[in-house]
Amino acid sequence: MLGLLAALALGACDGGGSDGRPGGRAGKAAAKKPNIIFVLTDDLSWNLVAHMPQVRQMQQAGLTFDNFFVADSLCCTSRATILTGRYPHNTGVRTNFPPDGGYGVFKARGGEQAAFAPRLQKAGYRTALLGKYLNGYIPADTAGGMKPYVPPGWSEWYVTGNGYPEYGYNLNENGRLVHHGNAPEDYLTDVLSGKADDFVQRAGASGKPFFMQVATFAPHGPFVPAPRHAKAFPDLKAPRTASFNEPDISDKPSWLRPHFRLREPGLAGIDRAFRDRVRMVQSVDEMIARLRRTLAAKGLDRDTYLVFGSDNGFHLGEHRLAGGKMTAFDTDIRVPVVATGPGIAAGRRTAALVQNTDLAPTFLELAGAEVPPATDGRSLVPFLRGGEPKDWRDVALMEHVKPLPSPEDPDRQDSAPGAPPTYNALRLRDALYVEYLGGEREYYDLVHDPDELDNRAGSLPPDRQRQLSALLYALTHCSGASCASAGRTH
Repeated sequence: MLGLLAALALGACDGGGSDGRPGGRAGKAAAKKPNIIFVLTDDLSWNLVAHMPQVRQMQQAGLTFDNFFVADSLCCTSRATILTGRYPHNTGVRTNFPPDGGYGVFKARGGEQAAFAPRLQKAGYRTALLGKYLNGYIPADTAGGMKPYVPPGWSEWYVTGNGYPEYGYNLNENGRLVHHGNAPEDYLTDVLSGKADDFVQRAGASGKPFFMQVATFAPHGPFVPAPRHAKAFPDLKAPRTASFNEPDISDKPSWLRPHFRLREPGLAGIDRAFRDRVRMVQSVDEMIARLRRTLAAKGLDRDTYLVFGSDNGFHLGEHRLAGGKMTAFDTDIRVPVVATGPGIAAGRRTAALVQNTDLAPTFLELAGAEVPPATDGRSLVPFLRGGEPKDWRDVALMEHVKPLPSPEDPDRQDSAPGAPPTYNALRLRDALYVEYLGGEREYYDLVHDPDELDNRAGSLPPDRQRQLSALLYALTHCSGASCASAGRTH
């Protein structure tokens, strides 16, 4: 689903002129390269933002991307795309676990070299990654003789593999393994907050531009809030939208139709989960507040972009689905992304269709680094400067592969019978179109049916069906610059 703070001294120096295309540079050389802070959360859905006052302040101070979509609503696939700017069909990371996904596949296919971090380092940046990297990454296994590993491109590294419980984890601190237990001060989001603040102070004092990605495990399950927030929001319930516990799903695909309407005690469990998710993001919001205070106190806010976002969304009761992700519904694929920083006008919003493929080229252009030709996304810098390219995409691609059962997924959640099968989908401004492996389809008219209740695939005119299917085929086979042209229907 983000906090980005980067100082763009570029706009005033080059008079604009960025076209956002892969391969471009950030215009003429800036007097000072901006800093960039990227706060990446895990499973954070749009309905949590209302309970995050710092993120809402960022919206007032900067730019909100109202239609930011992930190419796959699944942790590892989305993060591989964020790091490289490539769709899952080009990263090769299709699931969270082997044989068709996870960290091992990302590394084996050259993902670490293709990621933005090595290029930022080459451009003179001091880089840091804190928190979560990719599913399957293990900080170290000293019993098995595995040494703590830091991927290329990262000057500083504070990462763990299993931080979901927020306690009892090992943190790889620049190649040294540090164990954190179950004391209140070990709460992972708070530990990351302290280390992020320390990095900003040290990096800011060095005079060298820096990039920091703080990747929290919050608010991913098992939904463990910090002790100070454990009893907050006692009466809060999950939002009862039109799609919540959908009354009639007879028009839905076969994987969804067997789901019964939610009843007690399941509904009470959904409300508890939502409360705990809201409680969890309070620590994230406090971390953002701390970073913003430090940036202002050190005079770094004038030279720093702060971007806030999420790797994917999350459904919790919508369409009779108790809790999870991986569907093509907006609850899962549409995530909050907000950016503040130099040159970004306050209170701006854009409805342009942007994707997680666009983050890597954005960071690289801000840094004045070359964007690799293999990048599928486009830089968002024109939007940060107040513009909107006329040739921007008008369709976003989602592609999801149902994972095979894996011993690394002991709960078998990703491959559970109730999870969606393999599909490819198009999200247009006014519609959602889905093709499932096996031939089933979905089509929702989002102008008249924004909650995606009425599947009208069966009444879609044949010409429109062929057009959408051809567009989907082109996008799922695109690479590099061809993705930009394939994503335009006008």
